[in-house]
Amino acid sequence: MATRVVIVRHGQSTYNIQQIIQGRSDQSVLTDKGRADAQKVGTALSSLSFDAIYCSPLQRAKQTAETILSYLPNAPRLQLSDQLMEIDLPLWQNLQKNEVKEKFPEDYQRWKERPHEFSMVIPTAVGSKEHFPVLELYKQAEQFWQEVIPLYQGGTILIVAHNGINRCLISSAIGVNPALYHSIRQSNCAINVLNFTGGWGETVQLESLNQTSHLGETLPKRGDIDQGLRLLLVRHGETDWNRESRFQGQIDVPLNDNGRKQGQQAGEFLKDIPIDFAVSSPMLRPKETAEIILQSHPNVNLQVDDGLREISHGLWEGKLESEITQEYGELLNQWKVAPETVQMPEGENLQDVLERAMPSWNGIVKSATASGLEFQTGLVVAHDAINKVVLCDILGLSPALIWNIKQGNGAVSVIDYPQGLDKAPVLQAMNITTHLSGGVLDKTAAGAL
Repeated sequence: MATRVVIVRHGQSTYNIQQIIQGRSDQSVLTDKGRADAQKVGTALSSLSFDAIYCSPLQRAKQTAETILSYLPNAPRLQLSDQLMEIDLPLWQNLQKNEVKEKFPEDYQRWKERPHEFSMVIPTAVGSKEHFPVLELYKQAEQFWQEVIPLYQGGTILIVAHNGINRCLISSAIGVNPALYHSIRQSNCAINVLNFTGGWGETVQLESLNQTSHLGETLPKRGDIDQGLRLLLVRHGETDWNRESRFQGQIDVPLNDNGRKQGQQAGEFLKDIPIDFAVSSPMLRPKETAEIILQSHPNVNLQVDDGLREISHGLWEGKLESEITQEYGELLNQWKVAPETVQMPEGENLQDVLERAMPSWNGIVKSATASGLEFQTGLVVAHDAINKVVLCDILGLSPALIWNIKQGNGAVSVIDYPQGLDKAPVLQAMNITTHLSGGVLDKTAAGAL
């Protein structure tokens, strides 16, 4: 049974407002907005039952956790952990960001572009030492997981901590390299959900990243990103075959009534978000989902891209999982544990999908950024395997790790390209399903691909 972990970043702090680097400084406290947002998190989590609640000892996180705790009936006691302390930036903390940029221009550039190589030389009693903040924080996160996960197998854990450590907790769990530290966004009081299938070292699924709708923010703000392209990646709504766990692949199965409802819910969720263009797989289920969403954006023409077509399951298509188990039991099990090694009978493998999906995705990015507009937002609607391969690529993961990524029917993910394809994209949010379930957990049909 999976161990669920809900991770929350602390509420807005006084240093956040003043654009001061906090690190492990404990001078910053929650603002009125920070406290109000923490109450909203408490309300959003109030229906869940937690077996353990862990928190950073720094007061901005502790205040957030205590506020959330007051909304949780029969909650366990709050446990403070130094392993949830924020990233250690001793030479920069308590300085304004602009001051750091001016005083340490080369170091700041390395911090932004090559965080895994960024270091500080710290004076010690016997001389000095070289300190690698991101690499050491990543190890800190791994140590936390190794110690805590075995204690609550099959349970639910709440963690309240900080921007940097939350990124490393998520990245270390699903296999994202520290070099992509800045490619995962954490907004104040955002909610993330991880599912550990077993102990440390076994598959961990990122169910959702950086949910902010409980705060009244449909999508996360761009933060310090002051230009570029935003893509809204949506998985198509439910089909009858999803509901039956029947492999559909490239068979053109339409949406069912619930799938159309999910499309309408996604459309309502995104109706006030400016959308400049839209692209879909040419298959019925994503195309209809996109058309429903675009009813609130009548001036946007929908384009189709064949590279976004779902994976071909070959001879598996049209069969129930139980039927495939009887005929291809060993291969199906291999698909579940090592998907990158499977060649579908008379179908595709994941490398085939990667080699057609990513050129299509990158072509969308390139075409949009070539327009020269400062800001653009595009809608892309595709399939489970396609979305997972794209998201894995964005996070520097191989297709072998597609099970580390969840994509619910009708879910929305948000990817920003501040400088087109020249710089790494930022995964602002992933698998948002609050518009479908009304809660923070993804309750959409699991379904076959």
